[in-house]
Amino acid sequence: MEETQNSQFDIIILGASGFTGKYVVKEALKFLNSPSSPLKTLALAGRNRTKLTETLQWAAHPSLPPPSIAIITADTTDLPSLHRLCGQAKVILNCVGPFRSLGEPVVAACANSGCDYLDICGEPEFMERMEAKYHEKAVETGSLVISACGFDSVPAELGLMFNSRQWISQAVPNQVEAYLSLESEKRIVGNFGTYESAVLGVANAKKLLELRRSRPKRARPVIPGPPPKGPTLEHQKKIGLWAVKLPSADSVVVRRTLSILAENPHGLPGVNDSPEQIENREAFWSTVKPAHFGVKIGTKSLFGIFRIITVGMLMGLFSGFSLGRWLLLKFPSVFSLGWFKKKGPSEDEVKSASFKMWFVGHGFSDSSLASQGERKT
Repeated sequence: MEETQNSQFDIIILGASGFTGKYVVKEALKFLNSPSSPLKTLALAGRNRTKLTETLQWAAHPSLPPPSIAIITADTTDLPSLHRLCGQAKVILNCVGPFRSLGEPVVAACANSGCDYLDICGEPEFMERMEAKYHEKAVETGSLVISACGFDSVPAELGLMFNSRQWISQAVPNQVEAYLSLESEKRIVGNFGTYESAVLGVANAKKLLELRRSRPKRARPVIPGPPPKGPTLEHQKKIGLWAVKLPSADSVVVRRTLSILAENPHGLPGVNDSPEQIENREAFWSTVKPAHFGVKIGTKSLFGIFRIITVGMLMGLFSGFSLGRWLLLKFPSVFSLGWFKKKGPSEDEVKSASFKMWFVGHGFSDSSLASQGERKT
Protein backbone atom coordinates (compact mmCIF):
# COMPACT_ATOMS: atom_id res chain seq x y z
CA MET A 1 0.00 0.00 0.00
CA GLU A 2 2.84 2.35 -0.82
CA GLU A 3 2.04 5.76 -2.22
CA THR A 4 3.21 5.99 -5.79
CA GLN A 5 3.53 8.69 -8.41
CA ASN A 6 4.40 6.67 -11.51
CA SER A 7 1.99 3.74 -11.71
CA GLN A 8 -0.92 3.56 -14.13
CA PHE A 9 -4.15 2.42 -12.50
CA ASP A 10 -7.29 1.23 -14.24
CA ILE A 11 -9.41 3.06 -11.65
CA ILE A 12 -8.70 5.45 -8.81
CA ILE A 13 -11.58 5.78 -6.34
CA LEU A 14 -11.54 9.35 -5.00
CA GLY A 15 -13.28 9.89 -1.68
CA ALA A 16 -12.93 6.20 -0.89
CA SER A 17 -13.18 6.66 2.88
CA GLY A 18 -16.57 8.41 2.77
CA PHE A 19 -19.84 6.68 3.60
CA THR A 20 -20.61 5.66 0.02
CA GLY A 21 -16.98 5.43 -1.05
CA LYS A 22 -16.21 2.58 1.32
CA TYR A 23 -19.02 0.47 -0.15
CA VAL A 24 -17.73 1.27 -3.65
CA VAL A 25 -14.33 -0.06 -2.56
CA LYS A 26 -15.94 -3.20 -1.16
CA GLU A 27 -17.64 -3.89 -4.49
CA ALA A 28 -14.52 -3.05 -6.50
CA LEU A 29 -12.52 -5.68 -4.63
CA LYS A 30 -14.94 -8.34 -5.88
CA PHE A 31 -13.94 -7.54 -9.45
CA LEU A 32 -10.23 -6.90 -8.96
CA ASN A 33 -8.17 -9.47 -10.86
CA SER A 34 -11.07 -11.87 -11.38
CA PRO A 35 -10.62 -13.80 -14.66
CA SER A 36 -13.40 -12.11 -16.64
CA SER A 37 -12.88 -8.59 -15.22
CA PRO A 38 -10.87 -5.87 -17.00
CA LEU A 39 -10.10 -4.34 -13.58
CA LYS A 40 -6.50 -5.30 -12.84
CA THR A 41 -5.09 -2.28 -10.99
CA LEU A 42 -6.81 -0.13 -8.38
CA ALA A 43 -5.93 2.78 -6.09
CA LEU A 44 -7.76 4.66 -3.35
CA ALA A 45 -7.48 8.41 -2.96
CA GLY A 46 -8.58 10.97 -0.39
CA ARG A 47 -7.42 13.54 2.13
CA ASN A 48 -6.62 11.23 5.04
CA ARG A 49 -4.21 8.37 4.42
CA THR A 50 -5.05 6.67 7.73
CA LYS A 51 -8.78 6.63 6.98
CA LEU A 52 -8.11 5.27 3.49
CA THR A 53 -6.03 2.44 4.94
CA GLU A 54 -8.77 1.64 7.46
CA THR A 55 -11.35 1.67 4.67
CA LEU A 56 -9.34 -0.81 2.63
CA GLN A 57 -8.96 -3.12 5.62
CA TRP A 58 -12.71 -2.89 6.33
CA ALA A 59 -13.64 -3.57 2.70
CA ALA A 60 -11.31 -6.57 2.42
CA HIS A 61 -12.37 -8.17 5.74
CA PRO A 62 -12.12 -11.05 6.59
CA SER A 63 -9.30 -11.31 4.05
CA LEU A 64 -6.17 -9.18 4.02
CA PRO A 65 -6.13 -6.23 1.59
CA PRO A 66 -4.40 -6.96 -1.73
CA PRO A 67 -0.87 -5.54 -1.46
CA SER A 68 -1.07 -4.12 -4.98
CA ILE A 69 -3.67 -1.48 -4.06
CA ALA A 70 -2.10 1.95 -3.65
CA ILE A 71 -3.14 4.69 -1.24
CA ILE A 72 -2.84 8.21 -2.70
CA THR A 73 -3.43 11.48 -0.88
CA ALA A 74 -5.49 14.02 -2.85
CA ASP A 75 -7.91 16.81 -2.03
CA THR A 76 -10.55 18.50 -4.17
CA THR A 77 -9.26 21.88 -2.90
CA ASP A 78 -5.68 21.01 -3.92
CA LEU A 79 -5.65 21.31 -7.71
CA PRO A 80 -2.07 20.04 -8.22
CA SER A 81 -2.98 16.86 -6.34
CA LEU A 82 -5.94 16.31 -8.66
CA HIS A 83 -3.78 16.78 -11.75
CA ARG A 84 -1.26 14.28 -10.38
CA LEU A 85 -4.13 11.88 -9.79
CA CYS A 86 -5.33 12.22 -13.39
CA GLY A 87 -1.82 11.46 -14.61
CA GLN A 88 -1.91 8.10 -12.83
CA ALA A 89 -5.37 6.85 -13.79
CA LYS A 90 -7.34 5.67 -16.77
CA VAL A 91 -10.55 6.45 -14.87
CA ILE A 92 -11.29 8.58 -11.80
CA LEU A 93 -14.38 7.39 -9.93
CA ASN A 94 -15.45 10.37 -7.83
CA CYS A 95 -17.35 9.68 -4.59
CA VAL A 96 -16.79 13.10 -3.00
CA GLY A 97 -20.03 14.99 -2.40
CA PRO A 98 -22.05 17.11 -2.32
CA PHE A 99 -20.96 17.41 -5.93
CA ARG A 100 -22.48 20.87 -6.24
CA SER A 101 -19.86 22.10 -3.78
CA LEU A 102 -16.92 19.74 -4.32
CA GLY A 103 -17.25 18.09 -7.72
CA GLU A 104 -16.22 20.71 -10.30
CA PRO A 105 -12.43 20.70 -9.64
CA VAL A 106 -12.36 16.94 -10.31
CA VAL A 107 -14.34 17.26 -13.54
CA ALA A 108 -12.08 20.12 -14.66
CA ALA A 109 -8.92 18.16 -13.94
CA CYS A 110 -10.16 15.14 -15.88
CA ALA A 111 -11.48 17.15 -18.83
CA ASN A 112 -8.23 19.11 -19.12
CA SER A 113 -5.99 16.03 -18.83
CA GLY A 114 -7.95 13.56 -20.97
CA CYS A 115 -8.55 11.22 -18.04
CA ASP A 116 -11.99 9.58 -18.00
CA TYR A 117 -14.36 10.58 -15.18
CA LEU A 118 -17.23 8.77 -13.48
CA ASP A 119 -19.21 9.77 -10.40
CA ILE A 120 -22.14 8.68 -8.25
CA CYS A 121 -23.84 12.07 -8.41
CA GLY A 122 -27.61 12.46 -8.24
CA GLU A 123 -27.68 16.25 -8.59
CA PRO A 124 -29.14 17.42 -11.95
CA GLU A 125 -27.95 21.01 -11.62
CA PHE A 126 -24.34 19.88 -11.17
CA MET A 127 -24.50 17.39 -14.04
CA GLU A 128 -25.97 19.85 -16.52
CA ARG A 129 -23.66 22.68 -15.44
CA MET A 130 -20.60 20.45 -15.93
CA GLU A 131 -21.77 19.45 -19.39
CA ALA A 132 -22.31 23.07 -20.37
CA LYS A 133 -18.91 24.13 -19.04
CA TYR A 134 -16.59 21.25 -19.93
CA HIS A 135 -18.11 19.37 -22.86
CA GLU A 136 -16.00 21.02 -25.55
CA LYS A 137 -12.78 20.60 -23.59
CA ALA A 138 -13.55 16.96 -22.87
CA VAL A 139 -14.17 16.31 -26.57
CA GLU A 140 -10.87 18.00 -27.39
CA THR A 141 -8.85 15.88 -24.93
CA GLY A 142 -10.82 12.66 -25.40
CA SER A 143 -12.09 12.58 -21.82
CA LEU A 144 -15.35 10.77 -21.08
CA VAL A 145 -17.23 12.60 -18.32
CA ILE A 146 -20.16 10.53 -17.09
CA SER A 147 -22.27 11.26 -14.03
CA ALA A 148 -25.00 9.33 -12.21
CA CYS A 149 -23.16 6.00 -12.28
CA GLY A 150 -24.74 4.80 -9.04
CA PHE A 151 -28.24 4.15 -7.76
CA ASP A 152 -28.94 7.41 -9.53
CA SER A 153 -29.38 6.43 -12.29
CA VAL A 154 -28.20 3.03 -13.52
CA PRO A 155 -31.28 1.01 -12.39
CA ALA A 156 -33.60 3.57 -13.97
CA GLU A 157 -31.73 3.54 -17.29
CA LEU A 158 -31.59 -0.26 -17.44
CA GLY A 159 -35.24 -0.58 -16.42
CA LEU A 160 -36.44 1.82 -19.09
CA MET A 161 -34.37 0.09 -21.76
CA PHE A 162 -35.54 -3.38 -20.74
CA ASN A 163 -39.20 -2.39 -20.58
CA SER A 164 -39.16 -0.53 -23.89
CA ARG A 165 -37.53 -3.48 -25.67
CA GLN A 166 -40.39 -5.78 -24.65
CA TRP A 167 -42.81 -3.96 -26.96
CA ILE A 168 -42.30 -6.13 -30.02
CA SER A 169 -43.77 -6.18 -33.51
CA GLN A 170 -46.25 -3.30 -33.98
CA ALA A 171 -46.65 -2.58 -30.24
CA VAL A 172 -45.19 0.71 -28.98
CA PRO A 173 -44.78 2.18 -25.49
CA ASN A 174 -46.13 5.59 -24.56
CA GLN A 175 -45.11 5.76 -20.90
CA VAL A 176 -42.87 3.84 -18.51
CA GLU A 177 -43.15 4.58 -14.80
CA ALA A 178 -40.63 3.44 -12.21
CA TYR A 179 -41.90 2.69 -8.71
CA LEU A 180 -39.22 2.83 -6.03
CA SER A 181 -39.53 1.37 -2.54
CA LEU A 182 -37.21 0.60 0.35
CA GLU A 183 -37.39 -2.89 1.82
CA SER A 184 -35.87 -3.50 5.24
CA GLU A 185 -36.20 -5.88 8.16
CA LYS A 186 -35.22 -3.07 10.50
CA ARG A 187 -36.04 0.60 10.92
CA ILE A 188 -33.37 2.31 8.86
CA VAL A 189 -32.13 5.89 8.61
CA GLY A 190 -30.70 7.40 5.45
CA ASN A 191 -27.24 8.73 4.74
CA PHE A 192 -26.89 12.42 5.62
CA GLY A 193 -25.06 13.11 2.34
CA THR A 194 -28.15 12.07 0.38
CA TYR A 195 -30.32 14.35 2.50
CA GLU A 196 -27.88 17.26 2.11
CA SER A 197 -27.84 16.87 -1.67
CA ALA A 198 -31.65 16.87 -1.73
CA VAL A 199 -31.85 20.05 0.38
CA LEU A 200 -29.32 21.85 -1.83
CA GLY A 201 -31.05 20.56 -4.94
CA VAL A 202 -34.38 22.06 -3.92
CA ALA A 203 -32.62 25.28 -2.91
CA ASN A 204 -30.97 25.60 -6.32
CA ALA A 205 -33.98 24.64 -8.45
CA LYS A 206 -34.18 28.16 -9.92
CA LYS A 207 -30.52 28.01 -10.99
CA LEU A 208 -31.23 24.77 -12.86
CA LEU A 209 -34.14 26.38 -14.70
CA GLU A 210 -31.98 29.39 -15.60
CA LEU A 211 -29.24 27.09 -16.89
CA ARG A 212 -31.67 25.16 -19.08
CA ARG A 213 -33.16 28.34 -20.51
CA SER A 214 -29.70 29.60 -21.43
CA ARG A 215 -28.80 26.49 -23.42
CA PRO A 216 -29.98 25.23 -26.83
CA LYS A 217 -33.03 23.02 -26.57
CA ARG A 218 -32.42 19.31 -26.90
CA ALA A 219 -34.04 17.19 -29.56
CA ARG A 220 -37.29 15.63 -28.41
CA PRO A 221 -37.84 11.94 -29.03
CA VAL A 222 -40.89 11.00 -31.08
CA ILE A 223 -43.23 9.16 -28.71
CA PRO A 224 -46.47 7.69 -30.11
CA GLY A 225 -49.66 9.00 -28.56
CA PRO A 226 -50.50 12.02 -26.40
CA PRO A 227 -48.52 12.91 -23.25
CA PRO A 228 -49.87 10.87 -20.32
CA LYS A 229 -51.94 12.44 -17.58
CA GLY A 230 -51.81 10.62 -14.28
CA PRO A 231 -52.58 11.30 -10.63
CA THR A 232 -49.94 12.72 -8.32
CA LEU A 233 -50.94 10.13 -5.72
CA GLU A 234 -52.02 6.63 -6.68
CA HIS A 235 -52.55 3.13 -5.36
CA GLN A 236 -50.67 0.76 -7.66
CA LYS A 237 -52.51 -2.46 -6.84
CA LYS A 238 -50.43 -4.69 -9.10
CA ILE A 239 -47.33 -4.17 -6.97
CA GLY A 240 -49.08 -3.37 -3.69
CA LEU A 241 -47.82 0.18 -3.22
CA TRP A 242 -49.17 3.62 -2.56
CA ALA A 243 -47.03 5.96 -4.63
CA VAL A 244 -46.40 9.65 -5.18
CA LYS A 245 -44.39 11.43 -7.87
CA LEU A 246 -40.72 11.84 -7.00
CA PRO A 247 -38.61 14.63 -8.53
CA SER A 248 -35.35 12.78 -9.10
CA ALA A 249 -32.19 12.65 -11.14
CA ASP A 250 -33.44 9.38 -12.62
CA SER A 251 -36.06 11.15 -14.72
CA VAL A 252 -33.59 13.80 -15.85
CA VAL A 253 -30.93 11.27 -16.85
CA VAL A 254 -33.34 8.98 -18.72
CA ARG A 255 -34.86 11.88 -20.63
CA ARG A 256 -31.39 13.07 -21.58
CA THR A 257 -30.55 9.60 -22.89
CA LEU A 258 -33.70 9.57 -25.01
CA SER A 259 -32.89 13.05 -26.36
CA ILE A 260 -29.42 11.92 -27.36
CA LEU A 261 -30.93 8.81 -28.96
CA ALA A 262 -33.25 11.05 -30.98
CA GLU A 263 -30.18 12.79 -32.39
CA ASN A 264 -28.16 9.56 -32.73
CA PRO A 265 -30.58 6.69 -33.51
CA HIS A 266 -27.73 4.17 -33.67
CA GLY A 267 -26.13 5.28 -30.40
CA LEU A 268 -23.00 7.31 -29.82
CA PRO A 269 -19.96 5.99 -31.70
CA GLY A 270 -16.91 4.97 -29.73
CA VAL A 271 -13.29 5.65 -30.54
CA ASN A 272 -11.99 3.33 -33.27
CA ASP A 273 -15.07 1.08 -33.25
CA SER A 274 -14.59 -2.18 -35.12
CA PRO A 275 -17.21 -3.22 -37.72
CA GLU A 276 -18.52 -5.80 -35.23
CA GLN A 277 -18.87 -3.19 -32.47
CA ILE A 278 -20.69 -0.84 -34.82
CA GLU A 279 -23.07 -3.61 -35.85
CA ASN A 280 -23.79 -4.60 -32.24
CA ARG A 281 -24.32 -1.01 -31.15
CA GLU A 282 -26.73 -0.24 -33.96
CA ALA A 283 -28.63 -3.50 -33.39
CA PHE A 284 -29.05 -2.80 -29.67
CA TRP A 285 -30.17 0.83 -29.87
CA SER A 286 -32.62 0.11 -32.68
CA THR A 287 -34.60 -2.02 -30.20
CA VAL A 288 -34.91 0.74 -27.56
CA LYS A 289 -38.21 2.58 -28.04
CA PRO A 290 -38.68 6.05 -26.50
CA ALA A 291 -41.40 6.64 -23.92
CA HIS A 292 -42.40 9.27 -21.39
CA PHE A 293 -40.60 8.39 -18.17
CA GLY A 294 -41.28 9.25 -14.55
CA VAL A 295 -40.41 8.01 -11.08
CA LYS A 296 -42.68 7.50 -8.09
CA ILE A 297 -41.70 6.60 -4.57
CA GLY A 298 -43.90 4.03 -2.92
CA THR A 299 -44.79 2.57 0.46
CA LYS A 300 -47.18 -0.15 1.51
CA SER A 301 -49.25 2.22 3.64
CA LEU A 302 -51.05 5.46 2.90
CA PHE A 303 -49.58 6.88 6.13
CA GLY A 304 -46.08 6.39 4.68
CA ILE A 305 -47.05 8.47 1.64
CA PHE A 306 -48.32 11.33 3.78
CA ARG A 307 -45.06 11.19 5.68
CA ILE A 308 -43.12 11.50 2.40
CA ILE A 309 -45.29 14.42 1.32
CA THR A 310 -44.78 16.15 4.67
CA VAL A 311 -40.98 15.86 4.42
CA GLY A 312 -41.12 17.20 0.86
CA MET A 313 -43.22 20.18 1.94
CA LEU A 314 -40.88 20.98 4.83
CA MET A 315 -37.88 20.79 2.52
CA GLY A 316 -39.53 23.02 -0.06
CA LEU A 317 -40.63 25.54 2.56
CA PHE A 318 -37.33 25.87 4.43
CA SER A 319 -34.74 25.43 1.66
CA GLY A 320 -35.60 28.75 0.01
CA PHE A 321 -33.76 30.92 2.56
CA SER A 322 -30.42 30.61 4.33
CA LEU A 323 -31.75 30.22 7.89
CA GLY A 324 -34.14 27.55 6.69
CA ARG A 325 -31.35 25.61 5.00
CA TRP A 326 -29.26 25.88 8.15
CA LEU A 327 -32.13 24.43 10.21
CA LEU A 328 -32.72 21.62 7.70
CA LEU A 329 -29.05 20.60 7.75
CA LYS A 330 -28.56 21.17 11.48
CA PHE A 331 -31.56 19.06 12.52
CA PRO A 332 -32.03 16.46 9.77
CA SER A 333 -33.80 13.99 12.05
CA VAL A 334 -36.47 16.56 12.96
CA PHE A 335 -37.22 17.81 9.46
CA SER A 336 -37.07 14.36 7.84
CA LEU A 337 -39.30 12.88 10.55
CA GLY A 338 -36.55 10.51 11.60
CA TRP A 339 -35.62 9.25 8.13
CA PHE A 340 -32.17 10.88 8.05
CA LYS A 341 -29.54 11.39 10.75
CA LYS A 342 -26.05 12.84 10.58
CA LYS A 343 -24.43 9.57 11.65
CA GLY A 344 -26.30 7.69 8.92
CA PRO A 345 -27.29 4.02 8.97
CA SER A 346 -25.28 1.36 10.78
CA GLU A 347 -23.67 -1.52 8.91
CA ASP A 348 -26.38 -3.88 10.15
CA GLU A 349 -29.08 -1.52 8.90
CA VAL A 350 -27.41 -1.31 5.49
CA LYS A 351 -27.18 -5.11 5.26
CA SER A 352 -30.86 -5.50 6.13
CA ALA A 353 -32.07 -2.99 3.54
CA SER A 354 -32.60 -3.13 -0.18
CA PHE A 355 -34.30 -1.05 -2.83
CA LYS A 356 -36.79 -2.38 -5.33
CA MET A 357 -37.83 -0.75 -8.56
CA TRP A 358 -40.79 -1.85 -10.65
CA PHE A 359 -41.16 -0.60 -14.22
CA VAL A 360 -44.74 -0.42 -15.49
CA GLY A 361 -45.21 0.36 -19.15
CA HIS A 362 -48.30 1.72 -20.90
CA GLY A 363 -48.69 1.90 -24.65
CA PHE A 364 -50.45 0.66 -27.74
CA SER A 365 -50.77 -2.80 -29.26
CA ASP A 366 -50.38 -1.15 -32.65
CA SER A 367 -48.75 2.18 -33.41
CA SER A 368 -51.69 3.09 -35.65
CA LEU A 369 -53.88 3.22 -32.51
CA ALA A 370 -51.74 5.90 -30.88
CA SER A 371 -53.86 8.75 -32.20
CA GLN A 372 -56.92 7.24 -30.49
CA GLY A 373 -55.24 7.41 -27.10
CA GLU A 374 -56.49 4.06 -25.80
CA ARG A 375 -53.46 2.74 -23.97
CA LYS A 376 -52.87 -0.68 -22.50
CA THR A 377 -50.53 -1.68 -19.68
